[in-house]
Amino acid sequence: MNKTRLKKLETLVSKLEDLRDELQEIQQEEQDCYDNAPENLQYSERYEQMETNADNLENACDELDSVISEIRDIIDEN
Repeated sequence: MNKTRLKKLETLVSKLEDLRDELQEIQQEEQDCYDNAPENLQYSERYEQMETNADNLENACDELDSVISEIRDIIDEN
């Protein structure tokens, strides 16, 4: 792979890391809301949706980590 494409991949990894960090912040905020929900909301549909949202956002962060890792492997191999 030439230097130009490697540089583009490095830039892309940096952007993906920034997006992952933002996504992790949102996930943590949703998790905090879920963890600190008042008793009258617990086990309600809204409460369950917060849990689902937090779980899905965590999965998305994990997927981004995987993509970042794959791209880094490509960079390292070149």
